[in-house]
Amino acid sequence: MNPFINSTTDYHRHHLESLGWELTVCNMLQQSSSPCRRILAENKTYGSHLEAFLSRHLDWNDVHRALEVGGGYGYLMRDLVEAHPRLDAVMLDISPFLLDRQREALGENGAEFLLQDFLDLDAGQLSGFDLAILNENIGDFPALCDLTAGAIGGTCAGRDLEITRRLIRDYGLDYPEGPFVFNLGAALAVEKLCGARIRTLYISEHSCEAVVPPEYRPFIHIPSPGYPERIRLKGHDEYTIKFSHLERIARAGGYECLRGPYTDFLRVEWTDEVRFIMSSASGRDHHEAIRQFIEDLYRYEYLLLLRRG
Repeated sequence: MNPFINSTTDYHRHHLESLGWELTVCNMLQQSSSPCRRILAENKTYGSHLEAFLSRHLDWNDVHRALEVGGGYGYLMRDLVEAHPRLDAVMLDISPFLLDRQREALGENGAEFLLQDFLDLDAGQLSGFDLAILNENIGDFPALCDLTAGAIGGTCAGRDLEITRRLIRDYGLDYPEGPFVFNLGAALAVEKLCGARIRTLYISEHSCEAVVPPEYRPFIHIPSPGYPERIRLKGHDEYTIKFSHLERIARAGGYECLRGPYTDFLRVEWTDEVRFIMSSASGRDHHEAIRQFIEDLYRYEYLLLLRRG
């Protein structure tokens, strides 16, 4: 068994034509008519919820330039710019299709739009940003698959394997005997962002370490294997994220780390109706949407990284 890289680059550059089959939490909350919005304590978009959450930890008067990597349809950044019109926004994406959708959402003059692979950026291109956001997309970054402890400790050559060995050694990252998947691209992205000393970083994605509180376990059943799992999607595979690795890299870079499920800022009102929906097998469309949504609130984790001083 030889390690290999899972890459979504070709798919995003040449084949992606819609996010319709990748129903992100951000998109699920976009429409005012969404059944998912009405079960929250506050009925508003994902971007508005995130803006309020970030406001607890930063002073927006000190945020002049913001970068969003892989901005989807542009909804999140549009909400941030509407809340803070002086914000200088930069959208960076590997997908021409999505970059065009972001232009439509923000307007041609509403942001700077860059078609580029984030991992190809040099340090100079990240200087001057006060905030960087990678929302619900770091699972798209390259993952090294079919790794084993023997391969890490052995002498097999290969650039990706050498970089993985270096990351594991430098940050003391744990790993099993194998086979397992290592979030190589995600680890490099966090290292790059921390190296640029951007004051505030927000990262979120499906987690392989997700935990459901005991009181909700009768309603929510999600896997938590501890190491990345494959997510099969149209035209490509993604992998869940081992956030403890990213947290360790960030702490070594001098960042304070806040980590948790989306429910930290997307609070569900557990009414009798919601409890019925979550405990039933109802096939009604809006019931299925709500069940998926609430499960995703625990499947996703965020990592908020703060550099003080």
